[in-house]
Amino acid sequence: MLRLFLLLRSSLGALDHFFRYLVPLLALGLLNGCSSVSYYGQLASGQWQLLQARMSVAELVTAPDTPEKLRQQLLQAEQARAFASAQLRLPDNRSYRVYADIGRPFVVWNVFATPELSLEPETHCFPIAGCVAYRGYYSQGAARGAAALQKQQGLDVYVGGVEAYSTLGWFDDPILSSMLGWGDERLAAVIFHELAHQQVYVQDDTAFNESFATFVEQEGARQWRAARGLPQQTQDDNQQREQFIALVLASRERLKTLYAAPLSVPAKRAGKQAEFERLRREYRALRDSQWGGKGRFDAWINAPMNNAKLLPFGLYDQWVPAFAALFAEVGGDWQVFYARVAAMGKLAPVERQQALNSIAGQAPSHTAR
Repeated sequence: MLRLFLLLRSSLGALDHFFRYLVPLLALGLLNGCSSVSYYGQLASGQWQLLQARMSVAELVTAPDTPEKLRQQLLQAEQARAFASAQLRLPDNRSYRVYADIGRPFVVWNVFATPELSLEPETHCFPIAGCVAYRGYYSQGAARGAAALQKQQGLDVYVGGVEAYSTLGWFDDPILSSMLGWGDERLAAVIFHELAHQQVYVQDDTAFNESFATFVEQEGARQWRAARGLPQQTQDDNQQREQFIALVLASRERLKTLYAAPLSVPAKRAGKQAEFERLRREYRALRDSQWGGKGRFDAWINAPMNNAKLLPFGLYDQWVPAFAALFAEVGGDWQVFYARVAAMGKLAPVERQQALNSIAGQAPSHTAR
């Protein structure tokens, strides 16, 4: 009964907000044809299911029928959520103070696509969020179906599961059951990441938004561990991730040069496959010579490769060093940092990129990830 009461109170409180958001989505779908109606319909249905599933974390923690493991996970999440607002100066609202059991490993599956001989993403534009470099689906089958259609059009396609996302403050985003398998540290970091999207969000600039949120996640996690007197992540773990991302980003740059070169299509295709093999060779050499043969990223590197698979790396990591340098420049003052980031977000795209490049040039050679 308690769980039913919490569910109803949570859902009904957002009902009006939900339909104010849903109507423009469906109207846009009607203007764009039946396929758009279907796509926006699944977005609305998936979000509504999340609204229905939400329950208060505070009341779940005290409810006698809450499983002890879940209770302890939610207690840790409560502490991280309080830290996010009190110390990291992130929005103080009901997001991540509610919980939803979704019964699946990912909340959405994002479909990334690029042309065969380009690293420019196929972008998709939405009300509120603006244009982004992927399309999200609440069903893995629907995501795979959309990916198959894009492959038939000759595009490179990659499908990646997502355990959490932000509605940018439109709804009270829940802690999802899909997030609880990571452990307390990773859960806290993702809460910081998603709240950062509520703090600053720039329409039509995925790389800016995700790099900013990734920096807040990383620095927030570092401060969260320090506040509890815990040791920081080992240098080896951080360095391995940095080195792996550097390999992927270097491969992306070489591919950009290849695709821009005055070569025939067959020559570019051959160069593309040669580049993927080079990336695999360099990864294995690095793994065997510096990581003691431990294949932390073996599954990713050995799976089929294409342009779209490389795309998230550029989106989520491109400007992290710039944001790290900016944070150092303002002396680690979160409020001043957010103000500077928000001001940068108001610049024209070209000016924003110039500002980020300028700041990145001041970044330290080693940025914690």
